Formats: sequence, structure tokens, C-alpha cells
Amino acid sequence: KLSAAENIKKGDPVDFFALSKNRVHMFYEMIISGTSVLSFSCAYIISNHLYLLAIYHGQTATSGRYHRFIALWESSKDFLLLLMICLSCVLNTILDKLIIPLKGITKEEKASIRLLAMFYVIVILICLNHIGDENEYNPAMMYYLGLMVGRFIYFDASFMDFLSTIWRAIKNGYMLILGLVLTGTMCFFGFRLGFLLPRNYYIVGVFYTDLFLLAAIFIIHHLRLVEHPFKKLSEAPDTNEE
Repeated sequence: KLSAAENIKKGDPVDFFALSKNRVHMFYEMIISGTSVLSFSCAYIISNHLYLLAIYHGQTATSGRYHRFIALWESSKDFLLLLMICLSCVLNTILDKLIIPLKGITKEEKASIRLLAMFYVIVILICLNHIGDENEYNPAMMYYLGLMVGRFIYFDASFMDFLSTIWRAIKNGYMLILGLVLTGTMCFFGFRLGFLLPRNYYIVGVFYTDLFLLAAIFIIHHLRLVEHPFKKLSEAPDTNEE
């Protein structure tokens, strides 16, 4: 440990490589988690739009299929949203364990990043509320806020655990800002240039953007396009040696 601390003080490139890899993998995890959560948020919002359309068409239709769908959605929409949230956790695990395996971060770092990813989705939903109907994204936001509070408050939690979780999230807050700026910029140009269509719902456009980021992360991670430059730097001979 003393040797590692001495190397860090000297600016050892190996430590710089390990730290850079850790930060890159943490950002990957935030995009993976955010995309997983957003996927089922998108499914819920689209289902809710179909419910509103069913109400509109069911007022004049003689077929009972609209009424059956309306009754099913009204009686079980909360359970379905909770089920979708659980499925997003399963999808998140599959992505970062099998599809894009991330081994450069600890469990504590992964937990704090997943918390940021949930806040990332909440901020997106808040922004979308100002664009569309003010009430259509509220149910999903309330569930995610409840889950975030549940991460802080549980039966054996201590105040120090709460402060530790908050501090880790604050330290990694720049990744949240980076993710929001990246997604926002891509969505802006996507809608402006016509690649994303407002009539398909704005949240679908945001989801397509996150899917594109996820595909880019998959390619970059498996080709090690980010890690190679740092690794070469770490293997470079020390010119200060005599």
C-alpha cells in the first residue's frame, strides 16, 4: 500500500491508466443503467398513450376490445410499472455482465452510478414534461423518486450510510452532467435534422439516442479504443530513469 501511495505521488502512468479505465467504465455503467431504466419508462408511456387512444375510440366503438384494454390498464397499470422497473434491473444486469462486461469498477461504485442513472432518467422526464403533457410522465417519476428514497432509507440504515451514499453520488455528479449534455445535444440535432420524429413521442427519440450511445459503447468497449492509448502510455519507458 505504501508503494502504491508513493507511485501515485510520483504520477505513475500505471495508476493513471487504472484510474482512467475506472472512470470510463463508470460512465459506461451510467449509460447502460440509464438506457435500461428509460426503456421500460418508454414502454409505460407508450402503453399509457394507447390507453388514452382506447378511451377516445371506445366512446364510439361497439367492439368490446377497447373496453377490455381500458379495464385491464386501469386495474393493473401500477403493478405493470413496478414489473417494468424490475425488468429494467434484470436488463441492466444482463448488459453489464454479459453484453458489455465491466470489471473495472467496484460494487459500491456501481451502486452509486446506478443511483445517478435513475436521477438521469428523472431529469429527462422532467424536461419532457415541459414539452408534452404535464401529467403523462408524473407516474414514472414518482416511482423512480420512491426507489431513490428507498436506496437511502431502509430498516438498518445509519446516518453515516446515508452520508456515504450521498457523497459518492456527488463525487460522480460530473458523469451525470456529461451524460445529460451528450444526450441532450444528440437529441437536439436529431429532432432538428429530422432523424427523430416528434410525432413518435419525444421519449422514444430520447430512447433511440440512448440506444445509439449503447451501441457505440459496445463497439468502443470490445475494440478497446479508449483503453489502448492509456495502456501504451503506461507501458512507455520512464525517460527519467538513469
